[in-house]
Amino acid sequence: MKDCLFCKISNETINVEKIYENKDLIAFNDINPQAPFHILIIPRKHISTINDIENQDKILIGELFIAAKEIAKQNKISKSGYRLIFNCNENGGQTVFHIHLHMLGKRKMSWPPG
Repeated sequence: MKDCLFCKISNETINVEKIYENKDLIAFNDINPQAPFHILIIPRKHISTINDIENQDKILIGELFIAAKEIAKQNKISKSGYRLIFNCNENGGQTVFHIHLHMLGKRKMSWPPG
């Protein structure tokens, strides 16, 4: 989608410092971090919301979680712990309509989250 912020990041029209990347996804720092470690992991394929995920996206969605595991290991937070979050639509807190997995760490998380 030509006006999607995350598509522009994925297509490198907008440059970000990449934390992780492969042919299907990219990870970068959140511009409004809610923890000392807060990155976003996005698929390169545009999917607006969780509600728009289709059966053929199963492997791609799984890759987001495999990437999170690798990123946690690389950043030495796999043992201490981290939180993964998907927001869906306005009431769910989604502000950019291109699915993205939030990864937060390097602090104690509380419950309920908000």
